[in-house]
Amino acid sequence: MIRAAKGGLFGWVLDGYVGWKFKSAFRGLWVRGELPGGAGARLVYANHSNWWDGFVLHQLGKAARWDTYCVMEEHNLERYRFLARLGAFSIRRGEGSSSLETLRYASGLLRQPRATVCIFPEGELRPFGVLPLKLERGVELLGRVGKVEECVPLALRYAFFEHERPDVLVEVGTPHVAGPLSRFQAELEAAVRRLAAATSLEGFKRVVSGASGVAERWDAVRGRAPSA
Repeated sequence: MIRAAKGGLFGWVLDGYVGWKFKSAFRGLWVRGELPGGAGARLVYANHSNWWDGFVLHQLGKAARWDTYCVMEEHNLERYRFLARLGAFSIRRGEGSSSLETLRYASGLLRQPRATVCIFPEGELRPFGVLPLKLERGVELLGRVGKVEECVPLALRYAFFEHERPDVLVEVGTPHVAGPLSRFQAELEAAVRRLAAATSLEGFKRVVSGASGVAERWDAVRGRAPSA
């Protein structure tokens, strides 16, 4: 497997570049609910509907002060090996020995303070809001093997709300201890339903500011405060 290799000069430069790319592509990263913090380790699991999802979790982790890692399909990480510098590590789906090695590695990470291991249990890109979700058992096994006491479901959505640039919306679900796959599915589906029903940014807090659009810049010139 390919292990995470965070840090170093290249990692620092890459972290800055990814942040710049994210902020130039979106108006902002918005969160509804309380992001868990503190020194404890946690398992974060999310729906997977967009190429940007891993970078969203990276930005979210920085905002929440997590030590973030993310499980990634090995053939993709092999192509973009530099992502290991941001905390990505690999798994070969469908191969028992690879899955076991990844589980052991992730369990070791979860024994470190502030470590946050992120996983997309759908295993592939799927349209946002289509239910029921089809989760693979890796998230359940990781939770059990790692004896995780804080599993955090996150729903991710990309939306336009009367602005030139899209916003990234995150719904924080109810944290829970590791349990059966049905628990993970129920909690993530509940978060997805709530997020799918959102028609504005009311109730969300912006944790990362992105680029403004033409309308917002024009309002600034006219001396008007931009709308949320």
